[in-house]
Amino acid sequence: MPDYLARIDVMLKPLVNDPQGLAVRDGLHTLGFDGVRMVRVGKRIEVTVSADSQPAAETSVRAMCEQLLANQVIEQFAFAVAEVSAAAR
Repeated sequence: MPDYLARIDVMLKPLVNDPQGLAVRDGLHTLGFDGVRMVRVGKRIEVTVSADSQPAAETSVRAMCEQLLANQVIEQFAFAVAEVSAAAR
């Protein structure tokens, strides 16, 4: 069974207040980066999963996101899945 690498990005939904993003924006302003208007802070998760096919891996990763990795009340997620080459294992 081949391995697949999923790169998952989890971000707060646009209407959810992002205090960490505001703090980063303010810090950038303090450093002189006055052109920064908005910062949103999220997380990147990488998961390697064994699956029979890429669609099966994508189904599994979507379920992981929906059940644990993202709080869908306040967060949204996006992911990309690619087969891991034998040389990279």
